[in-house]
Amino acid sequence: MKAAQYIGDKSFSIVDGLTIPPNEGEVRLQVGYVGICGTDMHIYHGVMDQRVAPPKTIGHEMSGTVVELGEGVTNVSLGDRVVVRPLDYCGKCPACDDGHSHVCQNLKFMGIDTPGAMQSNWTVKARTLHKLPDNVSLQHGALVEPLAVACHDVRRVNLKAGERAVVLGGGPIGQLVALAAKSVGAEVVISEINDARRGFAEKYGIDTINPLQEDLPAYIQKWTNNKGAEVVFEVSGVQPAIDAMTEIAAVRGRICVVAIHSDAPKVDLFKFFWKELSLFGARVYEHADFEMAIDLLANEAFDIAPFITSVSSLDDIGQAFSGMDGNPQGMKALISCND
Repeated sequence: MKAAQYIGDKSFSIVDGLTIPPNEGEVRLQVGYVGICGTDMHIYHGVMDQRVAPPKTIGHEMSGTVVELGEGVTNVSLGDRVVVRPLDYCGKCPACDDGHSHVCQNLKFMGIDTPGAMQSNWTVKARTLHKLPDNVSLQHGALVEPLAVACHDVRRVNLKAGERAVVLGGGPIGQLVALAAKSVGAEVVISEINDARRGFAEKYGIDTINPLQEDLPAYIQKWTNNKGAEVVFEVSGVQPAIDAMTEIAAVRGRICVVAIHSDAPKVDLFKFFWKELSLFGARVYEHADFEMAIDLLANEAFDIAPFITSVSSLDDIGQAFSGMDGNPQGMKALISCND
């Protein structure tokens, strides 16, 4: 049993991990693959050390196989291939009482606040599991979690077929938001300054624009016949996108803030008044978002394979992280935890 521990200063240590028998309501998983996400990269850069408290095993975008059942577990069986919805909620706070356990007031995010998946075995609560269909591989299963983020964003604004949506930012989540939006029948444009990321989107048939080279508001006005976009997804986390989101939205348009901003951005509230805009926050995901993501992969709504930039062994986790550091062409690096 091996585990990778983040020890600070862009460094990891491979240690002998503990095989933890599952308690009541828990299962032990043999971890297949774990994806490196933007939050993991923030941890790697040391900006979350106070919250993470290294040394700690991190990682939450994962797939694996059930190898041991705790007492009372009935939703999965031995040998099931699964993914984990990495939210440990209290079930007692007002948010949980209102059915919003994904934004529990005492939420612990697995792989950040508690030990994560970058290890050979991981013991978790059975309530966090979603089964993978036979035609979804463990590699592709490791992409369910980020795809569920995108599904949550699309569901959050109730995006409908025939509506026009603009995605501000073409990183991995922005690309997945665009594909999830297309899957419900919306027309989509990605605004992205990086050539490689625009090229990635265009291979999926998604229109793109470079806002540094073209007038984004003018482009959207022409694209929408002077209406503006019914939905805008802000996925970049930069002030120019905040400025653009209210400018390009249609009257009574819906704006979904997906990105985490390091500083409080300045928002043009006059545009909200003038156009009667609606603003939606989208933090993580719900049970239905994981199921939607799994269905999209199972039904081959699009080819997820190009999102896998690299696959590395657990022993090579340091190289995997450094390979994604500042790499605008990289989408998703996977760590294989049981070679």
